[in-house]
Amino acid sequence: MNRKMGNQEFRAVKSIFEGTAKETGQGFFNLFVKNLSEALGTSTAWVTEFLPDNKTLRTLSFYHNGDWIENLVYEMKGTPCETVISNKSLVHIPDNVFELYPDDPTIEPLNAVSYMGMPFLDESGEVIGHIAVMDSENMPDEETSLYIFRIFASRASAELQRLKAESRIKNANEKLSRLFNSTMDGVIELDKLLNINQINPSGMKLFNSSSDELLNQSINNFLDAESRGKLIYLVKELDDKPLGKRYLWVPGDLKIIDSERKEFIAEATISATGRDINKFYTLIIRDINDRIEAERKIQSLKRETEYLQDEINTIHNFDEILGNSESLINVFNNVDKVAATDSTVLILGETGTGKELIARAIHRNSNRSSKPLIKVNCAAIPSSLIESEFFGHEQGAFTGATKKRTGRFSLADRGSIFLDEIGELPIELQSKLLRVLQEGEFEPVGSSRTSKVDVRIIAATNRNLESEVEIGNFRQDLYYRLNVFPITVPPLRDRGNDIILIAESFIFKAAKKTGKVTKPLTNDQKESLMKYNWPGNIRELQNVIDRAVITSIDGVLNLDILSTADNFPGKDFNEDLHVSESRDDKILTDKQIKDIERDNIIKVLNKCNWKISGKNGAAHILGIPSTTLNSRIKSLNIKR
Repeated sequence: MNRKMGNQEFRAVKSIFEGTAKETGQGFFNLFVKNLSEALGTSTAWVTEFLPDNKTLRTLSFYHNGDWIENLVYEMKGTPCETVISNKSLVHIPDNVFELYPDDPTIEPLNAVSYMGMPFLDESGEVIGHIAVMDSENMPDEETSLYIFRIFASRASAELQRLKAESRIKNANEKLSRLFNSTMDGVIELDKLLNINQINPSGMKLFNSSSDELLNQSINNFLDAESRGKLIYLVKELDDKPLGKRYLWVPGDLKIIDSERKEFIAEATISATGRDINKFYTLIIRDINDRIEAERKIQSLKRETEYLQDEINTIHNFDEILGNSESLINVFNNVDKVAATDSTVLILGETGTGKELIARAIHRNSNRSSKPLIKVNCAAIPSSLIESEFFGHEQGAFTGATKKRTGRFSLADRGSIFLDEIGELPIELQSKLLRVLQEGEFEPVGSSRTSKVDVRIIAATNRNLESEVEIGNFRQDLYYRLNVFPITVPPLRDRGNDIILIAESFIFKAAKKTGKVTKPLTNDQKESLMKYNWPGNIRELQNVIDRAVITSIDGVLNLDILSTADNFPGKDFNEDLHVSESRDDKILTDKQIKDIERDNIIKVLNKCNWKISGKNGAAHILGIPSTTLNSRIKSLNIKR
């Protein structure tokens, strides 16, 4: 979206989502073209999928004068659709379309006079289909109609991309199923009571039984006493692990007893998925020589499915970056400039400004977009585990390393890695990150083997890294390596009317989610939103809007929180630091100013008994937002 919506346009957008929210696939497109035709007042509307092999278009839905025409495949040559696909741009012909395209066999039967079409592009910029309308009357060049048409096109493009991603997930699951049935290792799925839920042919062979004899039996019936105790212990350990890390190499051996009471020793892995009643465990029993390769394939396919699922979620949020302020357009221009290169990017900005969205946009528009964007929050991982998370570890590398682990940099090979909160990276690990940047190589924890990777690094921070370098918290050489192409994401308070545009988008989503009908923002409410300083930026704005919708009465949004918030617009703490004339106009260094600032904060914290927010809190006395004070306490390493 490039500007604020008017009421007519907002109603049109609302009709898109209300008319199609419960539908997907064919049902979605049928309702979609009908709504499009009605919104623009045209006789004909259709959506297609582009078939590049034979350069034809296949209709996903074709609506004409109240009826749908199914399964049309037509050649583009000599049609206005060919111009749309070839130029990858919107084409609007307000009248005389037949004179411009006399070889199009469909124009005359449809009694068409005017035409408008727009392509669908995937993340790599390739055409995957298009949307078009025709009418028997002139179609003037009206800004409202063009704007509504673009919104419809964005929504239809998102659904088509979602379907394609869903198809890839289905293929990945089919590959996983084929692997499950064909692997030489025994793969057994257990329910929460450890009863056998599924077992592959190799597993049946190991147990010397058919699936009918094994299903619904407890796995404990096929284990000796020691192995039963070991399995119960491991299951409990798995249940305590966070999602994404619920897998273990079974230490030692399992002694398995088949249906004929013959015993054999097996090495195994166990993993857990789901929670509560939907909890399952996967036990893989394997020959030691085949274990490594089979596990690698299974984990690779699981990761592929997870990343494709993330892609669907990302595509669904097709309108997540909103705004047309000059400061945001500058950011987009910088993204366009750097995306096609392999240069390291450092994204700067306050918390909640959308730095991850910018990183995602850089990756999507890069030559690496077909590979994953691996995201790591450097502040969310304990310092003792960061090296293992980054570079992986060997089995037995440290206490608790019961199996080999692949690190994030290996997962990002030939793709991109997003290092969020890079300013929180411990100083002892910064040299190893520098080596990856310089030489593209590292050693997993507990290994002497050097691994090489080809990774594009995108880092982000809300800290002043130059200051961190000065006080010794960040390596200067690493800073220069990261600061190749800096992009500063503007705070929300500096984005002008973008605040209203984003707020209206959040209102629409929150109202849809809660089922409430809300009235448009009043001028007073808009003024309140514009005056507020938004120390938490877009994240805070979304929370405020969610609360306003939830607590709305008779459709009137409740934005009273803005008038009572602990917020003081536009004031920076350093503005309160003055050097008095009694110091003979002495010029202070940055470190001296920080020392004064640190002492002053400690004094006010002690005075307030370390109460930070609220009336008579330290932030209130200092005249700054509590979020700003918390940030300064952290950056100055002030501890109680």
